[in-house]
Amino acid sequence: MDWLINLIAVVISIASVLAALGHVGYLAMLNNAANKRAGGSPVAQYVRGRWVIAGSTTAASLLAWLLTAGPAGTDILAIILAGGSGVVATKALQSTQAKYRSGG
Repeated sequence: MDWLINLIAVVISIASVLAALGHVGYLAMLNNAANKRAGGSPVAQYVRGRWVIAGSTTAASLLAWLLTAGPAGTDILAIILAGGSGVVATKALQSTQAKYRSGG
């Protein structure tokens, strides 16, 4: 039964890391585009304010993945931590995308 809890924790942790890195990557891409364009300073300033969220969720999800190497008790903690950080990273990414989505 411990292996099943560990497997679930690992899968959730990996999904959380991917969500957090997706947010980091989107912010990096947005920042790069803002720095190349004239008048992109408001976007660059917004991105600078979002780095804390992106870094925190990435660190939390990596910590959760690290916790999956321990016993079943830490797997439960890893599931909670990874789930929370994955949800926050996903919501933050969706918020940023909604703010700067263009095209039609």
